Amino acid sequence: MSDAGAGSPVEPALRPGLLTFLGGVGTVTGSKYLVETDHARVMVDCGMFQGQAELRRRNWRPLPLDPRDVRAVVVTHAHLDHTGYLPRIVREGFRGPIFCTPDTARLAELVLRDSAHLQEEQAEHANREGWSKHRPAEPFYTQADVEEVLALLRPTELGLFTEIAPGTMLRLHHAGHILGSSWAHLTLEDGGTVAFSGDLGRPVHPLLRPPDPFTGADVLLVESTYGNRGHDDAQSREHFAQAITRTLARGGTVLIPSFAVDRTEVVLHELAELRRSGRLSAAVPVYVDSPMALAALKIYQDAADRGSDQFRPRAEADLDSSLDPAPFKAARSVQESMAIQNSPLPAVIVSASGMATGGRVVHHLRRLLPDPRNTVLVVGFAAKGTRARDLLEGARSLKMYGTYVPVRAEVVDIGGFSAHADAEEVIAWLRDAPAPKTVYVVHGEPESSAALRDRIERELGWCAVVPRSGEHVLIR
Repeated sequence: MSDAGAGSPVEPALRPGLLTFLGGVGTVTGSKYLVETDHARVMVDCGMFQGQAELRRRNWRPLPLDPRDVRAVVVTHAHLDHTGYLPRIVREGFRGPIFCTPDTARLAELVLRDSAHLQEEQAEHANREGWSKHRPAEPFYTQADVEEVLALLRPTELGLFTEIAPGTMLRLHHAGHILGSSWAHLTLEDGGTVAFSGDLGRPVHPLLRPPDPFTGADVLLVESTYGNRGHDDAQSREHFAQAITRTLARGGTVLIPSFAVDRTEVVLHELAELRRSGRLSAAVPVYVDSPMALAALKIYQDAADRGSDQFRPRAEADLDSSLDPAPFKAARSVQESMAIQNSPLPAVIVSASGMATGGRVVHHLRRLLPDPRNTVLVVGFAAKGTRARDLLEGARSLKMYGTYVPVRAEVVDIGGFSAHADAEEVIAWLRDAPAPKTVYVVHGEPESSAALRDRIERELGWCAVVPRSGEHVLIR
């Protein structure tokens, strides 16, 4: 019997990774997932809760961990429900690197600066007018907090392997949801693997190419925003065109609340098609009233100009036509925005934010909702508790700036314009991959997550679970 190695210290076996669901469970907002190994804590996405008051209050509750103990953050894309908590954890002591694609870094700078500006502005307005129950009202974070976040961003190219913590490797893959969006694959120090879909794009996005296929992992977190629904693209485009036609025919104005990043690009692409076909007269002014959306479009154009392979062929030409100065009018300044509100002419107005939770679109809603000649087109997913969702559910009045505004305008739901994969598209993304040991269905309202879980189990034969908020599970 050999005595080789006698007396040598025995390395303890590495424990499997631990996954904790801190947000994005039972709701489509606040995405936050913590991955822990023997030597590091990594957070994947760091989003802000939006929508219902109870969800928004969760933003103010301390995380069940010390942000100073988080080694790194991975961000799948720039939308606020995936990035909006970053300034807060930095304020509370996080100083590690934040990994994301280069285009996500560019868009996150835009999104977070705008968010901080709006929060500071709303707090100031609430204190001046006295409509908040808080004395004084304070912003969730400030411009100074955002600048600290931007210094921590570490742009990481798609497809590269990057060590983000001791023994933890990251690889980002194209997700096709918005420019720079990715799904993330982590290999942990014990060899376990976990993947995060982030927000998964659609194979029929008019500008971006389809998501890179899922290639497998021990554990997968998959979004379920549209887990119980499908998109009818042709029908949605026709309903969009008809709503605009009948509104203009009765002398009304069409208001399109639109996410500043990606959704505005898609909406303008569709309006440009209606211009070319003659269904939208060149005499009808179309306003883009969102400095953030205009800045995002410039980032899209820059990416197309440098030949980014995230785009479909001809995407650069489509982007150029989307803001042709002849048919579309860009409102960058406050004065230009006010001029739109004072115009008596029927028009089409595209303005942020998409769920009407803030931004210039709220001012337009306050003016346009009382008039039955006008129409509000909701062109994407609207979370519970947002003004857009309230409109879709038949609200007869909306509260804005401390007062109630009657809803007499027509409200039209155009679901097919969403940049989220529907249930069939998610299943198709999964179908050809090796089966994970467990799929956790996240980022969806309860009925949507449950429906997608059932389809994954029934059609793919995989183990699928809808986790609970705060739940801990092993990655193995």
